[in-house]
Amino acid sequence: KVDHDVCSNYGNWLYSAGIGNDPRDNRKFNMIKQGLDYDGNGDYVRLWVPELQGIKGADIHTPWALSSAALSQVGVTLGETYPRPVVTAPEWSRHIPQRPGGSPHPRGRRGPAQAPAQHKDRGIDFYFSRKKDA
Repeated sequence: KVDHDVCSNYGNWLYSAGIGNDPRDNRKFNMIKQGLDYDGNGDYVRLWVPELQGIKGADIHTPWALSSAALSQVGVTLGETYPRPVVTAPEWSRHIPQRPGGSPHPRGRRGPAQAPAQHKDRGIDFYFSRKKDA
């Protein structure tokens, strides 16, 4: 099924872009949470992103959080067969399961997300804040 309600989609895209009136400050669209809420098993992502088809379950929403060994098993190499994230938001970390050694845990133990090295101290707030000297 393809979701195509033109008015609703345009409105949602504008809302997620931060355009329009909203009394809430620092409103952010959390892609990881939305993916888990509306595509928990990752079937929609698997349909449209064939590079990730081998990743089982909800892990498909955060492939950069998987170990190199897990990615290698499904033929994914970050930066080669699938891009590395440009930025990871601190808010995503509570939706990314972690094992004690830092690799993801399929049962849902929570921990901090690993940001790409070039953006380690820059969450999504850096890119979308009004103050650029932060």
